[in-house]
Amino acid sequence: MNEANVNGENTKRAKNPKADLEMMYIDEYLQGKGYSRKGLATLSEEERTRLMTEASQYASFKLEELESRARLLTKINDVNDFS
Repeated sequence: MNEANVNGENTKRAKNPKADLEMMYIDEYLQGKGYSRKGLATLSEEERTRLMTEASQYASFKLEELESRARLLTKINDVNDFS
């Protein structure tokens, strides 16, 4: 996961688009739960950890889904190139 402090500010700028996408998915998950990375500072450490764990799992799932779709499209295009 891209380094971020509790206030949601990046401590190190993402060096690749995948890291930016991961943070977008984390923000999306937190927003769906009514929070933001900044808003996590008001929660207990236990609650913060739980939410960030869930958000990270969600982001991992979404990234894998995206990569799977890209692989499938590549296979479809490869088959079409031979037709």
